[in-house]
Amino acid sequence: MHEMSHEQWESLCDGCGKCCRIQFLDDDDTMLMQTDVACKLLDTSTLRCTDYHNRLSKVPDCVQITPDTINDYYWLPDSCSYKIVARGEDLPSWHHLVSGNRELIHQEGFSLQGKLVSEMDVPEEEVEDRIIEWIAITD
Repeated sequence: MHEMSHEQWESLCDGCGKCCRIQFLDDDDTMLMQTDVACKLLDTSTLRCTDYHNRLSKVPDCVQITPDTINDYYWLPDSCSYKIVARGEDLPSWHHLVSGNRELIHQEGFSLQGKLVSEMDVPEEEVEDRIIEWIAITD
């Protein structure tokens, strides 16, 4: 993992869209609440960032996932390709680096394609009303 070039690491992104949805922590910081509302930069049809190279300056909560920081992001799903590689496991058969098909993740139902709305289409005061999943945070 640490021997990978930046380009090789970046190519691991499977395009699931799960890291680009708006999430909240409860008041006790013990429950992660996920919404079906996507970052304003995410194209909800393709699940690709529309301004990937400038995203960190345009979206303050956006993060740069690296081999050194992957374990800091507990909220990434276990199916995240970065996490899979960090665990030393093989990429799944639907991953584009295995299958050669970037659409297979969507066809197999492992992405959020068709399940997200853009935060540009949801009034800010309604985003919290769109919580769809709670995940307990453990140490």
